[in-house]
Amino acid sequence: MADKKKRRRAAHGSDSDSDNRPFKSKLKPDSVILQTLKALKSSCSSSASTSKTLSLSDVGLSATCREVADLPLDEVQSEIESLAFTIAKSILSGEGFSFSVPSRSAANQLYVSELDRIVLKDKSSARNFGNVSTVRKATITLRILQLVHQLCTSNIHVTKRDLFYTDVKLFQDQSQSDAVLDDVSCIVGCTRSSLNVVAAEKGVVVGRLIFSDNGDMIDCTKMGMGGKAIPPNIDRVGDMQSDALYILLVEKDAAFMRLSEDRFYNRFPCIIVTAKGQPDVATRLFLRKMKMELNLPVLALVDSDPYGLKILSVYGCGSKNMSYDSANLTTPDIKWLGIRPSDLDKYKIPEQCRLPMTEQDIKTGKDLLEEDFVKKNPAWVEELNLMVKTKQKAEIQALSSFGFQYLSEVC
Repeated sequence: MADKKKRRRAAHGSDSDSDNRPFKSKLKPDSVILQTLKALKSSCSSSASTSKTLSLSDVGLSATCREVADLPLDEVQSEIESLAFTIAKSILSGEGFSFSVPSRSAANQLYVSELDRIVLKDKSSARNFGNVSTVRKATITLRILQLVHQLCTSNIHVTKRDLFYTDVKLFQDQSQSDAVLDDVSCIVGCTRSSLNVVAAEKGVVVGRLIFSDNGDMIDCTKMGMGGKAIPPNIDRVGDMQSDALYILLVEKDAAFMRLSEDRFYNRFPCIIVTAKGQPDVATRLFLRKMKMELNLPVLALVDSDPYGLKILSVYGCGSKNMSYDSANLTTPDIKWLGIRPSDLDKYKIPEQCRLPMTEQDIKTGKDLLEEDFVKKNPAWVEELNLMVKTKQKAEIQALSSFGFQYLSEVC
């Protein structure tokens, strides 16, 4: 298999293809690339052994910001029962009841450069059952707490969709039950995974990784080109083993399937993972677990548009919607492999493969330039400025203009 790939790569470098692939001759031999990857892995392992993961306490923010913890079921159950006792006591005293809910609004978010992630500040708001403007949300909050308590006593997992269908008339729309579920995590002080409510399977992984899934050993080199679905509950994943040199994080499913079918992970030993677009919680948890346990560098391949960079930032710095759990959901030191705006001219991507940015695209790009996590990285600022200036974007699949398997040849 490896010999066939080498012959194919040599064939691609022939004179007949030189016009179609103007920069092909500049590519380094596989042996040189492998040495670079080994050095990168060694550097990552060394820094992991000497550096300490900082917390809010380490940067003096524990009093003004909040974080949740991964709690066992009995502690989650105890917290809910304690909250129920407080509510009952308040009702019996004739005072009604209300919840103190941490605000997850944009104004209550803070990017901490020392932690390189977004955290939640300590502002809260009252969700009063006796107030006409908040009575419905207070009722949904109480119902979600009741359902989570049932899950704790039964020791089972359900999906967010299952949770929604337990009381469709009350919730009306899944986005409402999902939002209150995040509120409940903040109220109880635990991660959303600790509530035993998970999202449906979305992300997939393939390549040089073996791990146990609820006791069953999974070899990700034998999962076909579709890969192995990432388990929705990370607590059943363990015993990770790998001889990979790095983790390749891919934005799109199409690029993932191309690399998987070509068994790119055998030529340059790696683990390939994708959330098929917007990162879900399970994929973010799985990526962090791989990074921390295997001490491997993470290289990201995303579209050359503002949303590709936003997706990359969610993996690295966290999302504002779930900033309360950024300590568990973020993966530090992800390298932006491509596709960068400067790559469009550097690799001579044909004009027919480039797309004009919409007004919304340009606005999103300018908004990103105002974000602290972008300002911290001069290279990102330079690339974003170029993108906004040229008003051009391109997807990973633009490389297919040089051949359908070109991504596997040059990635």
